[in-house]
Amino acid sequence: MLVLEDGRVFRGTPYGAEGETFGEMVFNTGMTGYQETLTDPSYHRQIVAMTAPHIGNTGVNDEDPESRRVWVAGYVVREPSRVVSSWRATGSLEDYLKQQGVVGIALPGTRALTRHLRERGAMRAGIFSSPLRPVEELVERVRQAPKMEGSALAEEVSTAEPYVVKAIGGKRFTVAAVDLGIKGMTPQRLAERGCEVHVLPATATFEDILAVEPDGVFFSNGPGDPATADVTALRKVLEAGIPFFGICFGNQIFGRALGLSTYKLRYGHRGVNQPVQDRRTGKVEISAHNHGFAVRAPLDGPFDTPYGRAEVSHVNLNDGCVEGLRLLDRPAFSVQYHPEAAAGPHDAAYLFDEFCELMEAAS
Repeated sequence: MLVLEDGRVFRGTPYGAEGETFGEMVFNTGMTGYQETLTDPSYHRQIVAMTAPHIGNTGVNDEDPESRRVWVAGYVVREPSRVVSSWRATGSLEDYLKQQGVVGIALPGTRALTRHLRERGAMRAGIFSSPLRPVEELVERVRQAPKMEGSALAEEVSTAEPYVVKAIGGKRFTVAAVDLGIKGMTPQRLAERGCEVHVLPATATFEDILAVEPDGVFFSNGPGDPATADVTALRKVLEAGIPFFGICFGNQIFGRALGLSTYKLRYGHRGVNQPVQDRRTGKVEISAHNHGFAVRAPLDGPFDTPYGRAEVSHVNLNDGCVEGLRLLDRPAFSVQYHPEAAAGPHDAAYLFDEFCELMEAAS
């Protein structure tokens, strides 16, 4: 059974590991990229329901994971694929989930579940395999699980030790990347542009960042409530005028460093089909998202910050929320979505080029 904190119950069959698990119930609208979703650290402590009806078609492989392990707390699908059809596959998705200890459920009501979450909002949930207890008891156990609001999770998914991703081809820049839950493709995209990326733990101080002698600083995606994050190091980066680029959780921390607040979205954005408009050009990008929080910022023109003027650079065309911020007087910008396109469209890859241009101009 899948049990929601408001008492709604869905019944299905076990998929993956059997047992019980708890987390925030969310849904992902991507038609592809389930292995990237599973291994995205931003999904830490979340139970993810896939809205695509058929999951597992291409199995799993050793090339697509975005981190060292599966991070989702639980997995919900409608119909698991009965066969694996890909020359790249090294195994089936269900076996992969069992190996990783991920408790899942296959149920016919994923559309009803998604509609329920859209109407009521993301909420805590639990998946329980047999033997089952009374529903009232399971609901109470779900309600005892921690909420996502107020949760500081970045340190739980971050690297314990610094490591370096070498530049591909000739080295042009040195980038200090603070790992708040970084996906493997992100330093890869920077390396493709000649960046030597020094990936630092989430606890990295400004002094740790300076020790790398960076041409630019990057703050990654990650899980949890941005209101719990320490913005001291980033504020010192901005004060020093070092070029900065942040994505997702890094965007939210950037907003807080500018003096803005963050808030929890009703059910979040998760998938590879979110329309975002670049307000400078009017161009609309279809982009990959995974976030349950957003920055609250003025949309009507530039606003003042401790580091000069700033503006909202991108907005979501579905709900109007802030999808990007940019300082006008210093070399710093961020976006709420995932330009590394893993998995997802490549419309936003130019943002890595813009970061390199900022570093080039500052050198």
